Amino acid sequence: MRLLDKLFSGNTLYYPGCLTKFVAKDLKSRYEKILRKAGIDFIILSDLEACCGSPVLNAGFEEEFKKLAEKNLRIFKDHGISKIITNCPACYKVLSKDYPKFLGKRWDIKVEHISQTITNLKPQTSNFKLQKGVITYHDPCHLGRQMGVYDEPREIIKNAGYEIKEMKLNRDLSFCCGAGGGLKANNPDLANKIAKKRIAQAKETKAKCLITSCPLCYLNLKENTKDLKVKELSEILEET
Repeated sequence: MRLLDKLFSGNTLYYPGCLTKFVAKDLKSRYEKILRKAGIDFIILSDLEACCGSPVLNAGFEEEFKKLAEKNLRIFKDHGISKIITNCPACYKVLSKDYPKFLGKRWDIKVEHISQTITNLKPQTSNFKLQKGVITYHDPCHLGRQMGVYDEPREIIKNAGYEIKEMKLNRDLSFCCGAGGGLKANNPDLANKIAKKRIAQAKETKAKCLITSCPLCYLNLKENTKDLKVKELSEILEET
């Protein structure tokens, strides 16, 4: 791509989301390395970007959510953002579905979950080492039921060399990890009980590892097991 074409085509932003940025910082650095390794040109805005507003919207504060959306829109436009890549399913859902609803035609930025970005690469895993083993995959609620993204994470996992043993409750029937919708913050005991049930379902597959593509699911499930490995999608795409 010529320099002028690149300048006028806009910038691609890697948007990690609050949980990844402030809590699961290892995921943020890993995804940045993965995108660079894959040859994807992107920028980061660090502290300039605000929360996408998902917790605010889920709590019912629509006016406050719209203010956040307006703020982010100004920041994105000021930096020439035409595409956003995020690893957070909640951010992906909000930026893809709710921003157009609240901002109308002014929101013309393309949004991808990072599993879609990686799946669209050809060849998809040529720069990453192959693994072996049997795993099971947990569908995050926002990514699966909300956005219909089921195949891309599984394709990445299979291309990385793993065999997937599905849990009985998967895809649109997936069992929640227990942490979403503010439950982890407001009723951690219940959130942990739900996570333990999901872990038990994963163990029924006899897989040695559970993989998910959501930082919130990853943290809550990992917290609630000692004898089953829990990994986030980025961990299977470690650099060679």
